[in-house]
Amino acid sequence: MLENTRTRRTLLKGIGAGGLTLTFAGLVSADGEQQYLVRGSTGIVRQVRRRGYSVEHSLADGKVLVVVGEPEASDDLEGIDDVSTAVPDFEFELEEPELSASADVDVGDDDSGPGKGKAKGHDDGSDDTDEDDWPALFDQQWDKRVTAADEAQGWATGDGRRLAIIDTGIDHTHQDLGNVNTDASVSIIGGEIGDHTGDSGDHGTHVAGITAATGEVGVIGTAPDAELVSIRVFGEEGGATFGDILIAMEYAADVGADAANMSLGTPPIPPQGNAEQYRRVMEPVAQAVTSRGTLLVGSAGNSDANLQQGGSFTLPNSLSGVTSISATGPNDERTFYSNYGTNEIDVGAPGGGYETFEKTVSEDEDEVEWPFPTNLVLSTVPGDGYDWKAGTSMAAPQVTGTVGLVRERYPDTTAKQVEKYIKQGADLVSGNSDPDLGAGRLNAKDALDVE
Repeated sequence: MLENTRTRRTLLKGIGAGGLTLTFAGLVSADGEQQYLVRGSTGIVRQVRRRGYSVEHSLADGKVLVVVGEPEASDDLEGIDDVSTAVPDFEFELEEPELSASADVDVGDDDSGPGKGKAKGHDDGSDDTDEDDWPALFDQQWDKRVTAADEAQGWATGDGRRLAIIDTGIDHTHQDLGNVNTDASVSIIGGEIGDHTGDSGDHGTHVAGITAATGEVGVIGTAPDAELVSIRVFGEEGGATFGDILIAMEYAADVGADAANMSLGTPPIPPQGNAEQYRRVMEPVAQAVTSRGTLLVGSAGNSDANLQQGGSFTLPNSLSGVTSISATGPNDERTFYSNYGTNEIDVGAPGGGYETFEKTVSEDEDEVEWPFPTNLVLSTVPGDGYDWKAGTSMAAPQVTGTVGLVRERYPDTTAKQVEKYIKQGADLVSGNSDPDLGAGRLNAKDALDVE
């Protein structure tokens, strides 16, 4: 039984504000100090410390620093030799798309025991699998069939690969998420790297299931045999900072993740919002992480905005070094909420919903093939539960899971080569510059068969 937990008015309001909202105010601590992001040449740490600032983290081989000092000190920092950019750190507030519904679904109970659900890879490259090999709710996972992830698992399942989820955390006790490495998982809050603490909400657990749910009971992810690492960057109050996200990117590379999923980001920031400065200070970290072999995968955002025109940015997905993912529906059309833009979108992937709000929330089976809420993406939530959600947050992990498949099949590829394979395998588009889909809609199987 499926229960719609949102009114249509709430859904419309929620999806329009979906994603993360940037609070345009510098972070000032209780003792009056402010946090900054500083970019310069290698070796600026010493000069910054000599000026009296505390360097909390050094990233990108020392080219980017997270610094604490007096408020309104950007100009002073930029006056230091070899410092090119200094900006106040900012806080994000998590505002999930409210296009969601709880899924009170009976997953059944039989005598097959644990492990029944997961489809196994075949050494001969066969994509034939018995319907009984799939988990109990697989027939409702249209996203895995649209992307041919079910067929791709005949070639690779992510075995031996590691995928990081930079988000609200992951409930590692979920029956379909037994592949979370709790020792490698951390929380990064206020610049402090601490122990794994589970999920502060449900967003990260949902994203993790799309990426790599094991299929033990209810649902299966794109890379069910991959190992998951949770990097929680949202505190109990729901906020995260640019600084914590940059630290999380580098942590993902430090633990050897093949990809790091970032289903987070700002709404479109106009040029007068100083987006260019933030892009300049953040890009060295993204580029350094990519060069170390970790592909950064970001959600494009849920504002139905053209990111090409007007000079607007969404961060971090607009950074060079981040693969930006738009959202598609069961019919392969860009969803009504997804951002778009030539040269801003790399690949499209299932995020849930249709090209219009009215079509998305229709419950008329004669009108739409997948009536609401089944046209959303079904995945794991804390407490052994399953919920439907929609957003580019749900699209990005489809690609992150595919990275695990590609790296299993081609373990010596660089991050850029993995991205190239995913683009080459994508469907529906000729070239790489479609404003809605970039190189096309993700096809996980074809990404494994490009050589």
